[in-house]
Amino acid sequence: MRLRNKPWASEKLNEYPQYVVAQPEEKKGKWSEEFGNNNPLHIEVGTGKGQFVTEMAKANPDINYIGIELYESVIVSALDRIIEADIPNVKLLNVDAKNLKEYFEKNDVDRVYLNFSDPWPKNRHEKRRLTFESFLKLYEDILVDEGEIHFKTDNQGLFEYSLQSFSHYGLLLNFLSLDLHNSDFEGNIMTEYEEKFSSRGQRIYRSEVKYPKK
Repeated sequence: MRLRNKPWASEKLNEYPQYVVAQPEEKKGKWSEEFGNNNPLHIEVGTGKGQFVTEMAKANPDINYIGIELYESVIVSALDRIIEADIPNVKLLNVDAKNLKEYFEKNDVDRVYLNFSDPWPKNRHEKRRLTFESFLKLYEDILVDEGEIHFKTDNQGLFEYSLQSFSHYGLLLNFLSLDLHNSDFEGNIMTEYEEKFSSRGQRIYRSEVKYPKK
């Protein structure tokens, strides 16, 4: 993905502290205080332009959402969506997902969403995939017991790899679809990529897995 430089993005992100958490490490273990309630917390790792996390927050006002995105020039579009939606139960973090433990502690998060993550198809880049075992360990370290990962992609290779990675890690499969948009699954909220790929007739793969009870 070619990123368009937006030199003004950083300044705009700083103008909306009610939506963009500038020092998330200070909120570790205190996210209920940040949101002002004890509702479940769901995070989307790689939120992109924010369509999914914004629509999920609108559809589920009793759940708190955090969209995590590394690139300022991308997350600023997510901020625009949230400003327009004017909803209190969604926040953004402009941080690197590999540092999640700096911002969340065990039991902070109830669910992780991975939507259309970069497939990093070359073998030498395997460790960068968000379903690689080191990331699965990272999610486990911040999720509640029996916490869940919900995963969607259009990339068959990444999907097959991820199912193997989930299995090797010992995760339990709750749901699997090899063609989501031609299934009876209800309540699907699409991402920007999902709309684009599905309009071309590409399959959308989806799985839900959870960590075993300790």
